[in-house]
Amino acid sequence: MIPSPTSPSEGPETPICSAKGCRAAAVWVLAWNNPKLHTPDRRKTWLACEEHREHLATFLGVRGFLKDTVPLAEWEPAGTGEEHRR
Repeated sequence: MIPSPTSPSEGPETPICSAKGCRAAAVWVLAWNNPKLHTPDRRKTWLACEEHREHLATFLGVRGFLKDTVPLAEWEPAGTGEEHRR
């Protein structure tokens, strides 16, 4: 499971959205990398609620960083090269 901070009203393992200031439950994983900094197989992740998925995907997409958007329930980390940002 992707670790993330939680608020008192959320369960101890409830992933939350990576959008600044958002405390909503995450339902999407946005996998990305910066080709100037990361090897092609490395994936960093941001989590997104329904409301912020498109905004975060657009932010990463215009920079050429977005590699995949997957429902959180279907996400399978591919190894140790992945990092999550809250």
